[in-house]
Amino acid sequence: MKEKRNYSFDYEVYASLNQLSVADQKLLYAAVEVSKDAYAPYSNFHVGAAVELENGEVVKGSNQENGAYPSGLCAERVALFAASANFPNVKMKTIAIYAEQSVEEGDQISPCGSCRQVMSEYELKQDSDLRVLLMNGNGKVWELKSSQLLLPFAFKFKATKK
Repeated sequence: MKEKRNYSFDYEVYASLNQLSVADQKLLYAAVEVSKDAYAPYSNFHVGAAVELENGEVVKGSNQENGAYPSGLCAERVALFAASANFPNVKMKTIAIYAEQSVEEGDQISPCGSCRQVMSEYELKQDSDLRVLLMNGNGKVWELKSSQLLLPFAFKFKATKK
């Protein structure tokens, strides 16, 4: 038997940072600031990410390129891995991601597939949503209630402890 299914989701779009809460503005400003520290000599594509933890801490990361391209890391994974390494038992509430480039009207810069998978796995690990804020050079902000919306068919594997 054949079934036809559809996938869609809702998200919020804000014309500017000023429409966000003060806490969300601060988180996005942190992502903007850390994007300036990106090591991106090959692509010149500067990205910053800031992760807000349940305990109020903010952990930041910027993309780090390498001449052997697979050896670099995206800003999202740098921030998420640092948050997990330094605060292993603290839930991640929100990740704010900023890329300085502007895009066409109606578009937004979005995390790569590897970053989407990592975000998805941290949601699985902590059994709660990771809210996503995306902003680029045009100043518009997209808010997604969960990173799962970016990767609906994520690989889900929960390791069992021996």
